[in-house]
Amino acid sequence: MDSDQIVEIIIAEIRETVPELAEQAIGRDDSMADLGVDSIERSEIILAAMEQLGLKIPMVQLHGPRNIGELADLLLAKSSG
Repeated sequence: MDSDQIVEIIIAEIRETVPELAEQAIGRDDSMADLGVDSIERSEIILAAMEQLGLKIPMVQLHGPRNIGELADLLLAKSSG
């Protein structure tokens, strides 16, 4: 699994969690906040993505990424050990 595949998982979870974004173009450089995703939805999206990746990471360790690409990179780093 690479960062781009994780981006696709995150984007799919965004579209599922926030149906009004289903047709919106979403990419690595987009932040969930800029897309209008609230903090509860962000948590749901991240938890669902981690579940798909088989990761169990405390949410506090996932603060910092400014966009979807940075989040994907962080999840990839955590999955590699």
